[in-house]
Amino acid sequence: MLNEKNGISRRGLIKAGAGVGLLTISSGLFAPAIAQSKTLKIGYVSPQSGPLALFGEADSFIVSGIREAFKNGLTVAGKTYPLEIIVKDTQSNPNRAAEVTNELISNDAVDIIVVASAPETVNPVSDQCELNGVPCISSIAPWQPWIFGRGSTPDKGFSSTFHFFWGFEDIMTVFANMWDTFGSNKLVGGIFPNDEDGRAWGDGKTGAPALLAEKGYKVTPSGYYQNLSDDFSAVISTFKNTGCEIVTGAPIPPDFTTFWTQARQQGFRPKAATVAKAILFPAAVEALGDAGHNLSSEIWWSPSHPFSSSVNGLSAQKLAEAYTSATGKQWTQPIGFIHGLFEVATDVLKRTAEIGNPEAVVAAIGSTSLDAVVGKIDFSASGIKNVAKTPLVGGQWRLKEGSGNKYDLVITSNATAPAIPAGGEMQVLS
Repeated sequence: MLNEKNGISRRGLIKAGAGVGLLTISSGLFAPAIAQSKTLKIGYVSPQSGPLALFGEADSFIVSGIREAFKNGLTVAGKTYPLEIIVKDTQSNPNRAAEVTNELISNDAVDIIVVASAPETVNPVSDQCELNGVPCISSIAPWQPWIFGRGSTPDKGFSSTFHFFWGFEDIMTVFANMWDTFGSNKLVGGIFPNDEDGRAWGDGKTGAPALLAEKGYKVTPSGYYQNLSDDFSAVISTFKNTGCEIVTGAPIPPDFTTFWTQARQQGFRPKAATVAKAILFPAAVEALGDAGHNLSSEIWWSPSHPFSSSVNGLSAQKLAEAYTSATGKQWTQPIGFIHGLFEVATDVLKRTAEIGNPEAVVAAIGSTSLDAVVGKIDFSASGIKNVAKTPLVGGQWRLKEGSGNKYDLVITSNATAPAIPAGGEMQVLS
C-alpha cells in the first residue's frame, strides 16, 4: 500500500477505505448510512468542441439517456448506489484530454473512466488511467494505434485500460472488398496526417501500405501533413502523377473537405474515395454539396445493425430514431459506440466484487462478455490482450432525391459481417 516515498497510493487509499467500510458493516454500526453515502462515479471524456467535435455530437443525448435509465441508482450485490456521470470536453486537444482525465482521477475520484473518439483522445486518457491504476474503457479508434501508439504489443496489453472496436486488418478488408467490385489499376493514394491516427495508418509494417499490399493494392503515401492544412496541391499532384485511381486515409473532417474540393478543382477524379474518420458524419458530407455523392467509408454502426442495448432494450433502429426525434438530426455512427461504452461500464460496476476497489473493477472488465447495441463485446475472444473486436461493414453516401444535398449512408459491403444487411451495391464515382 506504500509507495517508494512511503506515501499511500490512491489505489491503496481506496482499498483501505473499502476495508474500513467492511469493518463498520461487520460491527453492525451505521451500515445503511455507508451504503447510501457511496456514489458510483463514471467519468466520460470526449471531443465535444474543436476539429473532432462531430464525434461528440450525440454525447448529451446518450448521457441523458443513461442518467435516466439509472435515475434510481445502480444495484450491486443487492445494494443500490446512486450513479453520477461526470463529462469532460477535450476540445480536440490531446494535452487537455490528459488534463481533464487527471481532474477526474484526483478531484472527482471516479470509479471508472470511459473515453471515445480517435487516438488523439483515447490514448492520452488511457495513458493517464494506466499510470494511476484507474480502470478505463475506450472505443472509436482502431486497436493498433491504441496498442502500438502506447508502447505495447497485442500479447502484452495493459494493466487497467481496455478497448473495444475494430482493427486495420478489418477496415482494409472492408475497403478492398468494395474496391474489388469494380475495375481499377489498384493504385491508391493515402492521405495520412501527422497525428497518432495518421502515423498508424501510414506505418509501412502495420498500417495501410502493408495490409493493402497483401490484397494486391499499392499505396502512394501523401507524406505526414499537419492537421488543418489549407493547401493539398502537392499531394494531389503526386496522386495524379502516380496514376492513383483510389484514395484512402484518415484525415480529420475539415482537411478532407479542403482536399476533396481542391482535388476536383485540379482535375483529380479517382474512381473511389474511401476515407475513414472524415466522412463518417452527415454534416461533413453535406458540406461538400453534391461532391459527396458515392464517397465511401467504413460503417461500424447503423440503424440496420441487428443488435439491441443491454441497458434499455432499444434496438439499433429504435436508438437511432430516438436520437432523431430528440434532436431533429440524422443519426451518426458514434451513437452506438458511445452508448456501448456506458453499457459496458454499468455492466462492469454491477459485477464488481468489491465496490471502491480499482483492481476488482479491472477484473470485472476483463471478464466482460456482453451483448450490446454494437454487437458482442468480449475481451477474451479477440486474442489481443485488453481488446474486444466489433463487426465492421462498408458503404457509400448517396444523395436523397429532392433533398437539397441531404445524404443517406447505404451499406454496400457486408462480406465481413453477413448478419448486418446490405442496402445497395458499390458504385464508381462519376
